[in-house]
Amino acid sequence: MNIGNKEKFIKIYANLPLGVRQEIILVLDDNRPITWDVAYNEINADTDLSHSILAKLATLEII
Repeated sequence: MNIGNKEKFIKIYANLPLGVRQEIILVLDDNRPITWDVAYNEINADTDLSHSILAKLATLEII
C-alpha cells in the first residue's frame, strides 16, 4: 500500500464534517458504493479492499 496515499486520506478524512462522512465518494468496479466512513474503516484495517479504494481515490485525484 502506498503510505503517502493513506496519510493523505487520513488527513482529509479528519477534517471532514461528520455529515459529509456518510456521502458516497466512489463506486468500485463491481458497482459497490463506498462512503468516506467505509473507506476509513477499510483503510484503517489495511484490508485488501483498502488497496483498491486508495488507488481509485488517487486516480480520481481525491487524495
